[in-house]
Amino acid sequence: MTAARPPAAGQTVLRRHRVSLLLHRRSAATATVLLVLLAVAMAVSVCAGQNYVAPGDVWDVLRGRTSPYTLVVSELRVPRIVLGALVGAALGVSGALVQTVTRNPLASPDVLGVGHGAAAATVLLLATGTVTSPGALPAVSVAGGLGAAALVYAVAWQRHGMRANRFVLTGVGIGVALSAIVQLYLTDSDQAAAEQVKLWLAGSLNGRGWEQAVPLTWILLLCLPALPWAARAQRYLSLDDDTAAALGVRVRPTQLGLTVLGVILAATATGAAGPIGFVALTAPQLARRLTRTAHLPLVCAALTGAITVVGADLAARTLVPPLEIPVGALTALVGGPYLLWLLGKGDGNGVR
Repeated sequence: MTAARPPAAGQTVLRRHRVSLLLHRRSAATATVLLVLLAVAMAVSVCAGQNYVAPGDVWDVLRGRTSPYTLVVSELRVPRIVLGALVGAALGVSGALVQTVTRNPLASPDVLGVGHGAAAATVLLLATGTVTSPGALPAVSVAGGLGAAALVYAVAWQRHGMRANRFVLTGVGIGVALSAIVQLYLTDSDQAAAEQVKLWLAGSLNGRGWEQAVPLTWILLLCLPALPWAARAQRYLSLDDDTAAALGVRVRPTQLGLTVLGVILAATATGAAGPIGFVALTAPQLARRLTRTAHLPLVCAALTGAITVVGADLAARTLVPPLEIPVGALTALVGGPYLLWLLGKGDGNGVR
């Protein structure tokens, strides 16, 4: 986008032939630590539960040996743990992209109506009897989330481009309208269908596994080549529009590209596990504070989101056995005070 500049303090440029990579040393060290913590959290989560499974028994199951714990480990725990890590990573990256575009640390994909759109689409098709199979609900929620985000973008777009404040307020307004549709359905619907919707709205990994993890994995792999471009673009979009344009950035197309990428990730994650709140809000900001970078680090945001969801799922299964708390309830319990802390700091005007 711009002419090459010498690396700033704490940065290293890795070059091989015509390919160069700007490496922030603290970010790389933080990502390594977070990766280790994620591995530890996943290992503990496989062992812990109503029935404790020793690490040696887990290892035997993973190697394909016959074990009385095969069902618990390979069919119940491992799939949902992998799904939780994928959902958290997708939400972390999505939140970082949305906060970059809006330049607001209080923004998240929910501001774009992703969660509300997914819920409204799910409720609408359940109410009309169009969808009766639970396996079809993820695809429905993804379509609803993408449709709501597209509506927000279309309404918020102005002749001279998109203003961040208008973007956020439009998303909040459309989200409230879609939420009202869901509430109207819940107050006058069949009890069985209403319970199914309430369970989905709570955001939970219970009963979910490879059927949801595999499609999400493919989406993440398809989005992976775009992440280096996104990481480079967001460094410039963290500046004001005039400065970014002066540096040679095509601001509006870049904003649109980052928004589309973030919405796809958030909608797919929501379709896989339901709306898990506050992960996309908190993970990018926690990652930025750990790395001390001027922009939101995508890799660390993904790892922070993954650790958050895996840890919340572990707590959901073990805090009050045999009951299982929805993951979304636990993330909201932590995310709510964090949001109040951000508001108290008066840090709501930008991501820097």
